[in-house]
Amino acid sequence: MAISPSSPAPPARNCFKTIEETLQGAGFAMADIVRATYYVTDAKDADPVLAVCGEVLGDIRPAATLLVVVGLYKPEMKVEIEVTAKRRTA
Repeated sequence: MAISPSSPAPPARNCFKTIEETLQGAGFAMADIVRATYYVTDAKDADPVLAVCGEVLGDIRPAATLLVVVGLYKPEMKVEIEVTAKRRTA
């Protein structure tokens, strides 16, 4: 899949990078994610965002609310990802 300059894939990867850094800072791991909600500003962004989710999460299978279409605070924002984590790793 070609990535256009307006693709939501890079912002989605950035969301996951921020999530991972935040989780690690609190003593959690990505494997501790038990729920995720994906917000996009345009329904056409579903496939690229879900592809990034698959890349990043791999075998991690949180309960998910898939792709809520919303208006975000800044017009340049295309995606926001919210997760809940429960420590389940040693």
